[in-house]
Amino acid sequence: MRAQHRAAALLAGAALLAGCGTGGGLKSTGTVPAAIGPARLWPELPPASAAPYDYGEGETAHIPGITVPGGDVHRLDPVAVVRAGLKARPDRASGTDELPAATVRRINACRTTPADCPVLAPYYRDLTGDGKDELVLAVKLADRQLSVRVYMPEPSGLTRIMSTSDAVISVELAGRDLIMRAPSAITGYEYRTAWSWDNRQRAMLPTQDGILRMTPQPEPGRRHPQTRRPTERPGELPSAAPTAAPPSARRTAVPSAAPSAAVSAERR
Repeated sequence: MRAQHRAAALLAGAALLAGCGTGGGLKSTGTVPAAIGPARLWPELPPASAAPYDYGEGETAHIPGITVPGGDVHRLDPVAVVRAGLKARPDRASGTDELPAATVRRINACRTTPADCPVLAPYYRDLTGDGKDELVLAVKLADRQLSVRVYMPEPSGLTRIMSTSDAVISVELAGRDLIMRAPSAITGYEYRTAWSWDNRQRAMLPTQDGILRMTPQPEPGRRHPQTRRPTERPGELPSAAPTAAPPSARRTAVPSAAPSAAVSAERR
């Protein structure tokens, strides 16, 4: 009896497979190239145990003399925060947060000469995911460089969780990432570094750093030429307007993945 049931099930399965073959089933797209695994080069070399330089990643500092009422960084004075940060002692002495003496003098004179103050307008965004906004500040340096800092409110006061300086094209906030674009020595390329909160390190880290081709930007004030439709002759029907391409035919631009952080080490 069990053998008869198995035979009936096999016949039914064969019928289903035969039916699927006539209804536009899966089609082969050709052969798939074999995956090639990574090959380690010079395996006899001993691995490095320490970084050759201190990039400043993961370095934090408690800002002395600054309290955050209600944990709301919107109520802080940006200039006062930057000035207090000049006296902060980072948890790792790397010197990456030191500002030039000329910039420090301009910061100290922000009250008397606000037009020359290098501290830019602040921005606010919850970059750590704790439900509270962080304070994002920038200080203009010489040679069109920018020092970008991020401050996090804590019960103990204010903590600087990111500080870096670079010659930047732009600084952007995307979700919970801070993205800095910097020019490259290669024409038509730029560096893009995404700083993200790392809960284990309790700091913003450069999680993606790579060199990418720049997207061409239209010249300001320049209009693209418009294609004119031919004029209809008397007695002719108007020509039909071109229809939009179906969604399946439209190409979607997929952002390329950023290269590994090794690229960052080469440029720095």
